[in-house]
Amino acid sequence: MTQIRSLEQVFAELATVLQDGAVFLAVAAVIYLPGRYLVVPGARWLMDALDIDDTVELPLLKALNAGFGVFAVFTAITVSGVASFLAATEAITAGATIAIGFASKDVLGNFVSGVFIVADPTYNIGDWIQWKDKEGIIEDISFRVTRIHTFDNELVTVPNSELTKNTITNPVAKDRLRVTFPFGVGYEDDLERAQDIIVEEALANEEILDRPGPSVRIQELGDSAVILQSRFWIDRPARTDFVRIRSEFVEDVKARYDAEGISLPAPQRELSGSIETAERVAANES
Repeated sequence: MTQIRSLEQVFAELATVLQDGAVFLAVAAVIYLPGRYLVVPGARWLMDALDIDDTVELPLLKALNAGFGVFAVFTAITVSGVASFLAATEAITAGATIAIGFASKDVLGNFVSGVFIVADPTYNIGDWIQWKDKEGIIEDISFRVTRIHTFDNELVTVPNSELTKNTITNPVAKDRLRVTFPFGVGYEDDLERAQDIIVEEALANEEILDRPGPSVRIQELGDSAVILQSRFWIDRPARTDFVRIRSEFVEDVKARYDAEGISLPAPQRELSGSIETAERVAANES
């Protein structure tokens, strides 16, 4: 009889757990699904109508969606009997809470960093940024990670804390960008004419600004060439425009140098030493 009663208790407890679980799922679904498929799209429509920037809109929508999820879970726990079940297993719950606390330390740090990134008006979705030895276009910003589309067609997921701890360069944050490129000219060539050609080709390019005007300076005296550093400005920069304009400018200068006999020498090295035959080595040893 005791064994039968024990089995009845087990089945009764199991039925209670299943019932509480069903109530939990039902309450969570009633709260979360309307929020996910009605409120969040409505908020998206309103933000689009107000022309709110994607950098602010996307993280807010994700936070709103996550908020509905958290609210649904806590409400479902309160309404259902899951709370009493968790209280009965408080040792397991406490251990899980500690584990989650340690695991969420980095998550919290990335969340705080994400808030600062979203609030910073100098970094927006679609911007070209550089950090460490990497660069790419910001594709998405959330409160935990930033997704960057590299120029090798890779999608890099970067924790927000990494971006806030390191120096980030945003070449397109301003309306104008200064571009530099070094030209190595031979020591025997006419340096003044070489500098004039660089300025002339910059002025001839319609996409290079006249004000501030292009300039060129002697940067260093290299081993095999005099290094001329060219500087010019482009308007409303984007990464594709930057690469294209710089490439066209370099091609034009190279063509003028070839036409006027100005050399662009490659680095040269001199190797010195001696070679001895086996017979001579043997003779020296004897």
